[in-house]
Amino acid sequence: MEKFRYVPKSKLSTLPKAPGVYALASPKAVLYIGKAGNIKDRVRIHFAQPSYRDNLFTSQVTRVGYLETQSEIDALLLESQLIKKLQPKYNVMWKDDKGYFFVGITKDKLPRIFLTHQPRLVSCSSYLVSGMKKEKKIQNTRYKIQDTNYIGPFTEGKAIRRVLRLLRRVFPYYTAKKHGSLPCSWCQLNLCPGPDPDEKTYKKNLRKLAAVLKGKRTSVFRQLKKEMNEAAKNQGFEKAAGLRDQFLALERIVSHARLLSRETAPSTNWNLIEKELQKLFETRKRISRMEAYDISNIQGKQATGSQVTFLKGAPLKESYRKYKIRISGKSNDYAMMEELLSRRLRHPEWPYPQLMVIDGGKGQLTAALSALRELTIGNSQLTIDSKKSQSSKVKGQKSIMVALAKKQNELFFPGKSRPVLLRDLPRPLENLFLHIRDEAHRFAISYHRKLREQVLGLTKSQKRGTLS
Repeated sequence: MEKFRYVPKSKLSTLPKAPGVYALASPKAVLYIGKAGNIKDRVRIHFAQPSYRDNLFTSQVTRVGYLETQSEIDALLLESQLIKKLQPKYNVMWKDDKGYFFVGITKDKLPRIFLTHQPRLVSCSSYLVSGMKKEKKIQNTRYKIQDTNYIGPFTEGKAIRRVLRLLRRVFPYYTAKKHGSLPCSWCQLNLCPGPDPDEKTYKKNLRKLAAVLKGKRTSVFRQLKKEMNEAAKNQGFEKAAGLRDQFLALERIVSHARLLSRETAPSTNWNLIEKELQKLFETRKRISRMEAYDISNIQGKQATGSQVTFLKGAPLKESYRKYKIRISGKSNDYAMMEELLSRRLRHPEWPYPQLMVIDGGKGQLTAALSALRELTIGNSQLTIDSKKSQSSKVKGQKSIMVALAKKQNELFFPGKSRPVLLRDLPRPLENLFLHIRDEAHRFAISYHRKLREQVLGLTKSQKRGTLS
């Protein structure tokens, strides 16, 4: 495995704008390893828009290492290998039951593939997770993995799911324990081996898929080429054509797939926008961190809430949060918003914003303010600051709260009867409020749809009796 190339923290501008893996290091050790579609931009985000986790260690960073890769898939897989090998302190610290992802490949006659937060553990003498060197004790009992091979850890679930979907086009696989006697819908898309595959060929394809996930794609290309030549030599031209198609499809996927989000550093115009915000809210305090909240449901069913965070006008996606609303019964948007805000504010480890934007009108704003009044964190009661009606005092920090109604794009302030129309604000402010409101709505509805699909998918699979 190649070694990182290091540059001093003062020379981040020399980092490449290429996909790869980066290491944030102190003089003595690697503190954190990450991946990026653009190394330079992603590393700058750690220092220009630090999250509450970044603040724990960025002051210790003196140098930044990097390894360029040919593609984003390579970056994702290389990151997994390096975290497993080097065990960076702050990657390991954040590993919990739902921290990392592992790809599981069962040891059945016809193995299936699944993605999990934590490998299935069974009681026995000891266990070893994906090459981890240290044994782990859980409730004074030692465990080990059985009946399944696990590949990982992977830090980003969305990216590894995308990789699995792409690889399934090249190496079709099962995702359920049993397959019916007839072809399923996945068979029609050539993503499933079908009801009666050749066991030897199927297992060989899964070994290739596993090798790709372990970062050994070069050996897979070499093996495919060798098998293709042998098939052609033995006049198995149909088999050779199939192997050629696999080779070309895998090459396209590895070379061109885009998996990693593109985050950019703060806008150079933020100082001007911030001044307009201070003018709007009649304050001299800095406004850099904003949060917006939205609720999505259909008559109260599969209700979800979203929290999106913007820092200096740019989305800070690692600070996004989604909530499965616990209130049951008839739809009550006000009560749902109050629950969402109460749960968000019970996390003092998440930095509080200077500006809180509630999706809705006066009713939602009243519900949000109610959550602030009633919530207690430790011995600290959250109260409304009486000096300025538009501000709320959150653990000694003043946080401005407003509501933004969709119909007329009206901005509601606590204690004020008349809303402010966004179209009457300077264009940069109008665009900022619309952007953060729309992003909160998108994030909420995407989670809501996911929950609905899970319920509908379960019903369909029960009726059909099979899954692939």
